[in-house]
Amino acid sequence: DKMGVDVMRWLYCNHKPENNLRFGYGRADEVRRRFLIPFWNVYNFLVTYARLDGWTPARPDNFDPAHPEGPTPAVSNPLDRWILARLNDVLARTTVALENSDAYSATLAIEALLDDLTNWYVRRSRRRFWKGEQDQDKTDAYITLYHLLVKFIRMLAPFTPFVTEVMYQNLVRGVFDDAFESVHHTDWPVADESIIDQQLLDRMALARRITSLGLAARSNANLRVRQPLRKLYVHVGEGRADLTPELLDIVRDELNVKAIEFVSDPETLVSYRILPNNRLLGPKFGKLFPKVRAALAALPPEEVVAKVNAGEPVALEVEGQTVELSPDEILVQTQPAEGLAVAADKVITVGIDTEITPELRAEGLAREVVRRIQNMRKNADFDIADHIRTWWQTQDEELAQVMEAWGEYIRSETLTDELIPGEPPADAHVERHKIDGKQVVLGVKRA
Repeated sequence: DKMGVDVMRWLYCNHKPENNLRFGYGRADEVRRRFLIPFWNVYNFLVTYARLDGWTPARPDNFDPAHPEGPTPAVSNPLDRWILARLNDVLARTTVALENSDAYSATLAIEALLDDLTNWYVRRSRRRFWKGEQDQDKTDAYITLYHLLVKFIRMLAPFTPFVTEVMYQNLVRGVFDDAFESVHHTDWPVADESIIDQQLLDRMALARRITSLGLAARSNANLRVRQPLRKLYVHVGEGRADLTPELLDIVRDELNVKAIEFVSDPETLVSYRILPNNRLLGPKFGKLFPKVRAALAALPPEEVVAKVNAGEPVALEVEGQTVELSPDEILVQTQPAEGLAVAADKVITVGIDTEITPELRAEGLAREVVRRIQNMRKNADFDIADHIRTWWQTQDEELAQVMEAWGEYIRSETLTDELIPGEPPADAHVERHKIDGKQVVLGVKRA
């Protein structure tokens, strides 16, 4: 089929030409799963919500069918500005790569952009599309995603001609009567260098890196993301750590913490124990090894850790001579500070306060109830815009208090018009759930 042709074309482009190309059903399924399906899902996401809201793109001034997406939109949300900067940065690098017959480098850059688009931009923007009011922020989200997708499919058209053609026919030909008949009749897109804000790209990369480590720290402590926590501590070993308030809000929301604090000393989050690699250093130094071990132990631990993380040797003074230990000859053991779950890479260390107060626990239970109701909406085959009535029954006093105290939040997150204590009616979709060991019966029905 046509998608199969696109899969094979991507396979051919996405490998080093000096290597043999191994392909088969497994490799083809991987490309479909890793690339084409996520790309189609972004397109489907835009189309679905645009139809629900009756949104259509405005015709650009001096509409040019060779560049139908028009000029880069002027938007203020940092997520929008970031993904537009990423698009044009990747487009610039893809252009150079193709001019040098380097399809492989082009595909790597495009796959990274798609990952940013699906796993960060769209996921972080879902609430903007989902909310009922058509305010400027929601309009900007539509404008940004439409512009990006049209420009993206034109960049992808030489690689995957059939999938991009289907998208073009709907997004462009279905809207503008004087558009070219095919995406392949349009010009190669031109990168807008003015929108490539390197500082914003660097800051968003830092925000995502902190988020990734924060999620790892949560996982290490078996703390599910829906459980709110009090505070995240961050130490950045090099470079700038000046995230804007908007980006800090994103990190807070992603990690479900109430506050973020940057600390200058990593040892407020973790303590280090520096040990020699006995297996390597014992044979290397022989009888001198105990003195090497003592000299290593005498160095400030944070200095040793900084050099090991940087891949630099550590110099020691032993019996009047200088010896150097390579990073693989040194073992670094870490111990989180009391009450923290910690994760780190070579530059960043994060610590999450693991204390769960009764208030935080109640909010976590409410978030878990919301997740169960949202899944029930899908199981009942409700439309994403359907308003519902929700019934609940539980013998657990704590959970009953949560349902009452957090009722407004639960209603707003699930499009529930009425949250009703009591037995669901016979024609409702009913499920039994266990939330932290607490039994609850939930019923949902279209309003």
